[in-house]
Amino acid sequence: MKINSLAQGLMAFVFLLASLAATAQTKTVQGKVTDEKNQPVAGATIEIKGSQTATLSKDDGTFMLNVPPDAKTLQVSFIGYTTQDVVITGTDLSISLKPSQQALDEVVVIGYGTARKKDLTGSMVTISEKNFNKGVMTNPDQLIQGKTPGVMVINNTGQPGGATTVRIRGNSSIRASNNPLFVLDGIPLSGNTALPPGRGGFSSDRGNPLNYLNPNDIASMDILKDASATAIYGSRGANGVVLINTKKGKVGQPVISVVASTGISSLRKQPEVLDATKFREALKYYTPSEAANSDFGSNVNAFKEITRVAPTQNYYADITGGTEHGKYRLSGGYLNQQGIIVGSQMKKYTANFSGNFRFLENRRLGLDFGMFVTQTDQQFAPIDVGVGAEGNIISQALQWNPTQPFRDQKGDYTFVSGNQRNPLASLAAYKDLGTNNTILAMIAPSYKITDNLEYKFVYSVTRLTGDRNAMVRGKIINPTAANDQEQAFLGKYSETDQQMTHTLSYNKNVSTDLNINAVAGYEYLDYDYRQSMMYGNGFTYLGLDYFDYLQYSTINTREVTSYRSPTNQLQSLFLRGAFNYLDRYLLTATVRRDGSTKFGANNKYAIFPSVAFAWNINEEGFLKDNSNINQLKLRLGWGKTGNQEFPSGASKDRLVFASQSISQANQLWQPRFKVGNVGNHQCGYRLCTFQQPYFWIG
Repeated sequence: MKINSLAQGLMAFVFLLASLAATAQTKTVQGKVTDEKNQPVAGATIEIKGSQTATLSKDDGTFMLNVPPDAKTLQVSFIGYTTQDVVITGTDLSISLKPSQQALDEVVVIGYGTARKKDLTGSMVTISEKNFNKGVMTNPDQLIQGKTPGVMVINNTGQPGGATTVRIRGNSSIRASNNPLFVLDGIPLSGNTALPPGRGGFSSDRGNPLNYLNPNDIASMDILKDASATAIYGSRGANGVVLINTKKGKVGQPVISVVASTGISSLRKQPEVLDATKFREALKYYTPSEAANSDFGSNVNAFKEITRVAPTQNYYADITGGTEHGKYRLSGGYLNQQGIIVGSQMKKYTANFSGNFRFLENRRLGLDFGMFVTQTDQQFAPIDVGVGAEGNIISQALQWNPTQPFRDQKGDYTFVSGNQRNPLASLAAYKDLGTNNTILAMIAPSYKITDNLEYKFVYSVTRLTGDRNAMVRGKIINPTAANDQEQAFLGKYSETDQQMTHTLSYNKNVSTDLNINAVAGYEYLDYDYRQSMMYGNGFTYLGLDYFDYLQYSTINTREVTSYRSPTNQLQSLFLRGAFNYLDRYLLTATVRRDGSTKFGANNKYAIFPSVAFAWNINEEGFLKDNSNINQLKLRLGWGKTGNQEFPSGASKDRLVFASQSISQANQLWQPRFKVGNVGNHQCGYRLCTFQQPYFWIG
């Protein structure tokens, strides 16, 4: 026993010495990576040359790496910059990267394929991660707000996760939608949100259709502006196209990144309104006869009462790694954003998993897959553009008499007759909650038939579900109101979208002077959504939320509505060919044939062609050696696009199932065929109880 204990002690001591020796054999090298303008470069790869040991620079460009004593050189690389070898001369290095002429050879996504940036003939701009807006972002469209000319991004209501207006080169339609088509990793999105619509004075902001995406998962966004670039999307390309490309796995050892950030939101400038002192002066000057009856002796600022400095918390982590045969990436995030209007809030939980695998010895067989899972919980303030003469809480606050206290001597909210409302009473009276769930799954097998020819199949399913519970206690706003102001509703929304896309891509240097890049494909899309709502009023407050006992509402006020979208399918054939001669003369031609169930039988199909020519002037001899000009291009393009963003079935006569009255319901449910001796019965709304059973039809 003593010998064994002594041996174990000696072994532990030997292992300790070995670990100390291993530690002594490495040293820590740190430094900072900057660009040609001495700005920090985030995400640059710093690796020990000839090994797989590497790290990434942080947001401020700094890095830290443990290197063995025999390491002599670090290799530093970043997209768009020349890879640089740096001799390890100490433990603190300063590295400056220079732009690479190969940046023009960078491959970008153009829709159903890729192309070199220098080969583009249409109007397109790529905004990568390093150029995104910085700070705590809640939606992907905030990343590109104000980043490129011709693209406008506006937040409509200020509600966290609320709807935004995105316009590319202005409005393109009078009656149909003007929002661009968003394509996520090759998946065309429907543009719908899972939040059920509001009713009456409840918020009509159904949220941002991109809200389920975590901005930290976005690698770049490509914006197609003109018809020659968007015609490949045919009947959906009239308003421009935004291609969203997410981050993918990278070759190397697993790398874990953790991000925690916080921020605050506030009004940049408070609206200028009269305070109590100036209000009294205005009364005495303009309406001296009403001064005594309009001065209530208080001093309040209603707008400050309904707004706040709102904090935002954002936590995010991802892990990425892999080999040349398979790469993976897993990420998750949590966001908690409070709105500047008291009572508004959004909590978002996101997860994303993607992989890229190559099989067989020649790696011709590939498999890509991805999945996005998101849950969003929201609280809505009573802000709505359609509330009527009483206005929403913002206009209520601006109209409030600054000498009028918000509560009376009993502690109840002050009630003012007429169309004016107490904004704090409105905040207390309304309760509006929404929960959205989104699952988007994609799988894409591919096979390289030859070195120049590749087939790819993409199948995706998107499932959106949303629930909305809302109520208003009208007597808080107006104590004299009837019970019909005590209202509640439950809303449900579900949507299932499917995509199947087959593409055949060809890319070959026919000669040293000519390159051909072509893609042909077939696409099928199916969108199916449904929604329903239950409403009632006339409640008596019992300490519970009205939407938890809707059956307690007055019978004749109850409403039940449901809707299912008519068939909404799109099938398409498309072809694109791009020709590059001497890297100077570029020609791209596309054609797409769309068939949509939204259109009438005599107009279901349409053809959308485009052609574009570009001349890389900087490749000409008289400019090629000019180091001051990286790119100078002359473009000429023409294309035809369409817009099908209107309700499906609009070309047909439709039947509407209207709500029935109680008398109609009683008539409908009366028995039409009786068997045997039938006793007395009592009928209510779509409900009958009988002393003896009926056999009946209808």
